[in-house]
Amino acid sequence: MTFIEKLKNRWIESQSLLCVGLDPDKNRFPDSIKEKKDCYYEFCTAIVDATASFACAFKPQIAYFASCGAEAELKAIIEYIHQHYPSIPVVLDSKRGDIGSTAKHYAKEAFVRYAADAVTLSPYMGFDSVQPYLEYEDRGAILLCRTSNPGGNDIQMLKVDGKPIYQRVAELAAGPWNLNGQLGLVVGATYPNEIAAVRSIVGDLPLLVPGVGAQGGDIQACVNAGATTDKCGMMINSSRAILYASKNEDFKEAAARVAKETRDKINQARGL
Repeated sequence: MTFIEKLKNRWIESQSLLCVGLDPDKNRFPDSIKEKKDCYYEFCTAIVDATASFACAFKPQIAYFASCGAEAELKAIIEYIHQHYPSIPVVLDSKRGDIGSTAKHYAKEAFVRYAADAVTLSPYMGFDSVQPYLEYEDRGAILLCRTSNPGGNDIQMLKVDGKPIYQRVAELAAGPWNLNGQLGLVVGATYPNEIAAVRSIVGDLPLLVPGVGAQGGDIQACVNAGATTDKCGMMINSSRAILYASKNEDFKEAAARVAKETRDKINQARGL
């Protein structure tokens, strides 16, 4: 089963478009978790168990692990998800983007070392920096398009031939770059007009949509702009609002509560 097939199945199976981001910050862990040698693994797998029934995907952010030398725990967390929740895809959020020879190694890192189902990429260096990931035909590559941060305006909104660069990225992802139907796009929830513009270009390509929860993106506007005709097509990501719903020993229960509330708000916006 390919990443896209797995994701589509999970949308239906879970009746959810919620993607739970795994951005572990040890300073925000409960004291009982901080003390453990494998604290990143213990915290993240507890979050996974608490939120899996409400999630269409999990998205670990590689920098939160690599900066602390916790890559082995990241690998173990992804293995845990695959073992215990095999129907839920894992998107490795690494935002790689480099020349083809280097990209081959980054692709191996994402898909062999970590066994992720998909990876986020920067398309700035062009198709030859994306192509090595497409050699893994059962995996996905999700390209940065219109990101949720304010600084995204610096380049993404520049116009070329009368249209902003982010729309050119969308055209490439929906057209000549999408050789095997593996591509998706990152479009921030904080820009619903741009989500709608991207959706009009790419048809039913999956969109990874960060920016709800702690970043304040409007769920109703986001869903109205980005859902496909079957009310799917999106992985709406929330990280900090779920992970740190409580800093105390009830963190698992609090994470489950916020994940359910977010899932339900998304479904309400979908008319479900």
